[in-house]
Amino acid sequence: MKLRTLVFFNSLAVGLSVAGVNFYFQHKWNYFWLALIISFFVSYAVFYFLIEKYVYSKIKIIYKLIHSLKLGKDLKDALGEYVSSDPINDVEQEVKDWARDKKSEIDELRKQEQFRREFLSNISHEFKTPLFAIEGYVEALKDGAIDEPELAKNFLEKLSRNVDRLSYLIKDLNEISKLESGEIPIEFQKFELVALVKEVMESLELKAKKYQISMLLKEKYDQHTLVNADREKIRQVLVNLIDNSFKYGKQGGTTAVTIFKLHDQILVEITDDGIGIEEKCLPRLFERFYRTDSSRNRKIGGSGLGLAIVKHIVEAHQQTINVRSTEGLGSTFGFTLQKVAEPLISLPILNT
Repeated sequence: MKLRTLVFFNSLAVGLSVAGVNFYFQHKWNYFWLALIISFFVSYAVFYFLIEKYVYSKIKIIYKLIHSLKLGKDLKDALGEYVSSDPINDVEQEVKDWARDKKSEIDELRKQEQFRREFLSNISHEFKTPLFAIEGYVEALKDGAIDEPELAKNFLEKLSRNVDRLSYLIKDLNEISKLESGEIPIEFQKFELVALVKEVMESLELKAKKYQISMLLKEKYDQHTLVNADREKIRQVLVNLIDNSFKYGKQGGTTAVTIFKLHDQILVEITDDGIGIEEKCLPRLFERFYRTDSSRNRKIGGSGLGLAIVKHIVEAHQQTINVRSTEGLGSTFGFTLQKVAEPLISLPILNT
């Protein structure tokens, strides 16, 4: 309700009350109307001044403050000062919206705090495991194992593997940090996607044999699949996803790569027929160090950062990545790339 409307109804109520009392004692309509008019205008002036000075002006300040907080500094500067024509009603809605937004922000901060705690716990565990192993082997060598050549060689090999694991963790963490901060630029170029997929599959043949998994590039791709992306970064995405399918595939199983042509994108899907992933784990699968089953994943190895790196690379291309999986049947990871528009073939015009 606007200020004038509010004051009008209050003044009218006072005027009618005064005029009614006057009529009760005087029993004259002239005095009734005179009392009504005088009390109405006096009340209107007094109420307007008091409400404007002590109530309405404060409400307008509160409204403008909340409205400015909601807009933010940049948008407020662009739009300029805004004064509502009816702040009494609008401030209620603004407060409700503001409270709802703040609740969402608090919920998001709580999620981030939970993520931070889990991340610190995971990263400490990831570093602690190889460090304790290294410390144990060094102590054993110092205590006399170095004098036994075969035992010393075995310990040194295990030391080397744990040092490599630490180096791998640090390298992946550094890469994620640079991807998040934009320090690693995306060098776009046009290239043939099928050719890159074949290169990656050939480079992983030995690893596929180790896991007893066969690789398959589905369909025959006679048509060009030109994409505009960073070739080496997409190679890294393909290597990580295919390698991941080996780790969680089944012996004698298959890893299939399928390429779909969409309107202005190319969709690449890597499918395995392995152990699959629980549905509740899918939303968090691309988080750093997130493991669907700690004991199982520790045995398989890896830094726990591969899928996080893949997600950052794909999103740096302004594209999307997704996963669908059925526990016990397998998983499919899919990501999109920008398709290079095929030039239109102009046909010669025949004169008749």
